[in-house]
Amino acid sequence: MAPDPRGVPVQEYVVPPLVPPRVEGTLADIVQGWADREPHRPLVSRQTDGVWRDVTAAEFSREVRALAKGFVAAGIQVGDRVGIMSRTRYEWTVADFALWTAGAVPVPIYETSSPHQATWIIQDTAAVAILVEAARHSQLIAGIREEVPALRDVWQIDGGGLDELVTAGADVSEDELDGRRADLNRSDLATIIYTSGTTGRPKGAELTHGNFLDLCENAEERFEAILHKEGASILLFLPLAHVFARLIEVLVLQAGMKLAHSPDVKQLMADLVSFQPTFLLAVPRVFEKVYNGAAQKAIDGGRGAIFLRAADVAQRWSRAQDTGGPSLLLKVQHALFDKLVYSKLRTAMGGRVEYAVSGGAALGERMGHFFRGIGLIVLEGYGLTETTAPITVNTPELIKIGTVGPPLPGVGVRISDGEVLVRGVNVFRGYHNNVEATEEGMADGWFRTGDLGELDVDGFLRITGRAKEILVTAGGKNVSPGPLEDQLRATPLISQALVVGEAKPFVAALITLDPEVLPGWLERHELTGLAFEELRANDLLRAAVQKAIDKANESVSRAETIRTFEILEHDFTEENGYLTPSLKLKRNLVTKDFAADIEGLYS
Repeated sequence: MAPDPRGVPVQEYVVPPLVPPRVEGTLADIVQGWADREPHRPLVSRQTDGVWRDVTAAEFSREVRALAKGFVAAGIQVGDRVGIMSRTRYEWTVADFALWTAGAVPVPIYETSSPHQATWIIQDTAAVAILVEAARHSQLIAGIREEVPALRDVWQIDGGGLDELVTAGADVSEDELDGRRADLNRSDLATIIYTSGTTGRPKGAELTHGNFLDLCENAEERFEAILHKEGASILLFLPLAHVFARLIEVLVLQAGMKLAHSPDVKQLMADLVSFQPTFLLAVPRVFEKVYNGAAQKAIDGGRGAIFLRAADVAQRWSRAQDTGGPSLLLKVQHALFDKLVYSKLRTAMGGRVEYAVSGGAALGERMGHFFRGIGLIVLEGYGLTETTAPITVNTPELIKIGTVGPPLPGVGVRISDGEVLVRGVNVFRGYHNNVEATEEGMADGWFRTGDLGELDVDGFLRITGRAKEILVTAGGKNVSPGPLEDQLRATPLISQALVVGEAKPFVAALITLDPEVLPGWLERHELTGLAFEELRANDLLRAAVQKAIDKANESVSRAETIRTFEILEHDFTEENGYLTPSLKLKRNLVTKDFAADIEGLYS
């Protein structure tokens, strides 16, 4: 659809596919294709005893096929569901493609999932087997076996389970394996990925081989400058149980970009330095942590003022790129801080990263401009499990910081009563065992995202809130809590924020403090040793939080401003169940469990 010549926002923007959809082929063809075309191409890199070793396309294909034969020998049939419960590691990717090669349907389960969550996914998909990472996962599965009668086999990666499968599959013929691939095409089910469950029970989104392949083929054209750059590589550390990382796994292997994995977040910075990727994938909280960590380190070292000045110059320099270019003075300041600050931040991330893609939540203009200003362009995107991850994304050639970019080729976006609707090659075929939810999610062939947004004249999408999260105050004012919360989390001292105010006279917030930043802050303000009840009432601490709230309030109308707040003793984390594995706040659960604290804000 052409941009509106009047310069007003448009209601629909559809981008034709650059690569027309096809019927033939499956995800298994990616690995086999590289092995046939360029057997010596370094396709993956794996870390052993602290050393990265390249795995060629031929080697990787042999590993995938050997494991696929093991699955066949174990009785896995075409279409069978097989769970994978593990951190992001080399073996996950091998298992993914091995299951696709055997014609099976891998079902990811977060390795941090509770027994209740794992039980639901295994029951709902009728999974016949599961691949787990460690003994603790095996113990979890053992504890729920009576509730999942369809589950036959459990293989443990760290217990030699993959080797056992490979040995068992030695007698399976190549012809049998190839026959399974030949019987499938892009319309067949590739995986079932469960939604994060932030607003209710997780639903299983059925994604086809075509959803992945058609989307990746078009995305490859749009991201050619990143994916096909000489020596291009990515270090994947987001959970492969999440659709975002899963899509990138497929995309980079299809493009022939070198893929590596970092399973331990505690080792991430060391892995970045040793592997030196050119491309990163992360959620906004990761970028916030990088910024806040650097700021806090500078403050602790007595260089806080320098860092804040450098951050300001980085943001102004980036903004100037969109308005005619920086002045001579700004160029000089930027060059100075590049030596003093920015280069050190780039080195900490490996030294070669030029681009990163951020999704899962709003990054915010401030973070976007800061990172572009230091030499790392963060391409913000937007998507859902039901859309095989990306719907829209900024690209090196098409970027507007503060937006989530235009639709990818083969994808269309429509705004209906403020809600973002989408259709295209990436839209799932429905929720598993849930026809009612599938029908509710569609409107005249368009998938209803539940998010609110607006399209500009060039087709760039800006997300303004989530329909289910809109607060309506007692005065009738609609308030979107997300943008306020995003701004509060950008403050190093603040870890999480929950903005409340539904049917209340004004907007308020629950605040948690960053456990890594707080000790240093307390020491500098000579408050170490205070009991929490004394601390939460301390004037200095409340003033620091109020300063962050005042800054966030500048972005909204008077009726939407946060009038009061309370500091909670414990953080919202994935471990205590208040964050999803992709670090989204489970708003309904927090609101329920902290109902007394919320009422206290208004009493």
